[in-house]
Amino acid sequence: MGQTLAVYAILCKEKGWPFIFPGSQAQWNGISDMTDASLLAEQLEWAVQSPEAANEDFNAVNGDVFRWSWMWPRIASYFGIEAAPYPAQMMPLEGRMQDAATAWQEIAQRHNLAEHDIHRLASWWDTDADLGRPMEVFTDMSKSRKAGFAGYRCTLDSFTQLFDTLKQHNIIPQ
Repeated sequence: MGQTLAVYAILCKEKGWPFIFPGSQAQWNGISDMTDASLLAEQLEWAVQSPEAANEDFNAVNGDVFRWSWMWPRIASYFGIEAAPYPAQMMPLEGRMQDAATAWQEIAQRHNLAEHDIHRLASWWDTDADLGRPMEVFTDMSKSRKAGFAGYRCTLDSFTQLFDTLKQHNIIPQ
């Protein structure tokens, strides 16, 4: 999702499109959580090496919670754009990004980016599915913690670190 949001933000910045939250009101106003891929990898490594984790299943999330109404303007700020007000209805990305492939090719060429094919970078439908859920999303990490896994990530930091990495690898413009 983070990479898709980065591509969406760059498109909005470069093309002057409004940075509209595409999801449900429940996601906008409700509590949500995320899983940073590096934390998931850390937890998987712990589970393989820890006798307390043998033959058990565990939830895997960063350990903090947030509201998209709080997070969205911070993502916008990272990219130097304004977050649009929450719309009166859901505005899924898949329906609005029909011209994004051509726009991305122009952006990628102008900034000499490593990837010109937006379909290799963004998953509109998947991000729409996550952000369009009609309920709050937060996950209990108690079982993992009781078994000894104490990993944590700040979700805002996870997003900004991902965006920094995408810039370093020339996936999105500086």
